[in-house]
Amino acid sequence: MAKTKTSEVILTEKKYLAEAKVRNHFLVIDEPLSSGGGNTAPTPVEYLLTAVGGCVSITLRLYAERKNWDLGRITVNVTQKEQLTPKGIKKSLIEEISFEKEVTDEQRKKLLDIAGKCPVAKMIKGETEIESKIR
Repeated sequence: MAKTKTSEVILTEKKYLAEAKVRNHFLVIDEPLSSGGGNTAPTPVEYLLTAVGGCVSITLRLYAERKNWDLGRITVNVTQKEQLTPKGIKKSLIEEISFEKEVTDEQRKKLLDIAGKCPVAKMIKGETEIESKIR
């Protein structure tokens, strides 16, 4: 059985300001002043970085709970890196994960492996197709 998740985004008449509805939640998307936006909300890229960090932290918490590991607070900082290469600009993401409680080297290795298995990270790594349509 196929599962479907939907997000509806409407670009308003205020240049780059967009409003999104996800389930019962409303989000706002904008660009900074330097890009011509109103700087009233996170950018699409900032939401993407937040989605990766949120997914990784939740995935790690779920795994740790199954193992009865007390990690305390899990912090995931996600940064977009841009590097000029002979083929143009290469973009990549850097995740810095830390735990409030001490973890062993064995736990650290397993948690790093599990972090790469979060659904959002897998989508970004190219395991999800995007089919675009104009209605």
